[in-house]
Amino acid sequence: MKKILFSFFAFFLCLNAFSLPNGYSSAKLGMNIDDLKKALKNDFQFGYRGDRDVSLSPSDGQFLIETDGSQSGYSFLERCWFQFAEEKLYIITLNLDRTKVDHYSVFSKLCEKYGNPDELSPKKSVWRDGNVIMSLEKPLTLKYVDAKAFDSKKNSSNVEKTTVEKAKDDFLDSL
Repeated sequence: MKKILFSFFAFFLCLNAFSLPNGYSSAKLGMNIDDLKKALKNDFQFGYRGDRDVSLSPSDGQFLIETDGSQSGYSFLERCWFQFAEEKLYIITLNLDRTKVDHYSVFSKLCEKYGNPDELSPKKSVWRDGNVIMSLEKPLTLKYVDAKAFDSKKNSSNVEKTTVEKAKDDFLDSL
């Protein structure tokens, strides 16, 4: 019985060891805009300057917050974007300062913490866990995406594929 309980406990520890973070520092996916503004004000590394960093897309009510962490000499962040849909933060985009950290170091640390990426290409590495999609893109951009909100938004899109996209799909299907 003890072995079964230990195995069960070890299994859940392993699951948690590889679950992806739902954001960086005080910025977490799912936050509302007011909570994020407060969190950014208290976290110097983002370089948040207040409401002048917030823009609104009048057509669909989406908010975007852009910050500049490069103003702080201690931050590893440059420009950062926080995108909202349905009043919840669903994409965090962090451009990292390439003079302070390199792509290989970030990639290695992410692999150490979260395992090998689910997708790997010359342009980006992508990790998924069902709730979060985390990608490291070249030259040095780290993204956190709420997978469920992203899929919902993607599925509700009425945009049809272009002729070139359809031709590419046909070509790939013919292989």
